[in-house]
Amino acid sequence: MKTKTLAFIGGGNMASALIKGLIEDGTPPQNILVAEPDDQRREQLAASFGVRTVDDNSLAANEADILILAVKPQVLKAVATALAPALKRKKPLCLSIAAGIRHASLQAWLGEDIPLVRVMPNTPAMLGAGASGLYAPASVGDDQRSEAEHIMRATGIAVWLDDESQMDALTAVSGSGPAYFFLFMEAMENSARKLGLPDKTAHLLVLQTALGAARMAMESATELEDLRRSVTSPGGTTEKALDSFREHELEKLVDKALTAARDRSIEMSTAMGED
Repeated sequence: MKTKTLAFIGGGNMASALIKGLIEDGTPPQNILVAEPDDQRREQLAASFGVRTVDDNSLAANEADILILAVKPQVLKAVATALAPALKRKKPLCLSIAAGIRHASLQAWLGEDIPLVRVMPNTPAMLGAGASGLYAPASVGDDQRSEAEHIMRATGIAVWLDDESQMDALTAVSGSGPAYFFLFMEAMENSARKLGLPDKTAHLLVLQTALGAARMAMESATELEDLRRSVTSPGGTTEKALDSFREHELEKLVDKALTAARDRSIEMSTAMGED
């Protein structure tokens, strides 16, 4: 990996997160090439990370051993089809981090003989705390899968999916998931203010509580159900709050919300693949 050229098509926030993580993991900056049309953005990337930058996607593709497509889904078809002639010569491993574009569409645009991995990251990747799902068909070999996983682990955890249809469920859980937690924290913060806590105190308490709970869950082998029970004394304050959540069917609401997100992911994938 450290001797290969990684070329990014697009230099936005997710690309920057990956570049930062890869460099911190030992990838030499000179081995990273970013194709980005915006002059100011190219200058920022070069100054921040010491990477090479160009304004021509084909130049980056010609050098790439591994190509990361990091452009918006709406422009990916045009970008991918324009890159296809350059990719035929070297056939680099390609990763697409564009949301909602199915593997079959990507493969048709890039070329049927290009090794391709579809990836769904989430926004906490920008802090090195991301969760990414990866999918590739059997034609992508073990070494290529290992390289793709290594790249995505630079920004957090990476999990492989057995079936591409699971990508829509992953999108509903981890892709959209940060917003669910932000909404819940907003609600807790607003309630804390109504209960009489000062704004700053309410804000800090909610954020630190969320962080602490997540760390307890991540760093413990204990199941979530048992962790919940461990902080729920019979007849106590926590039990009273949980009873209220159950009374208003929180679990059914969460299930309905994630199903709606999954279904919308399917709709969007279908539409964008046809565009």
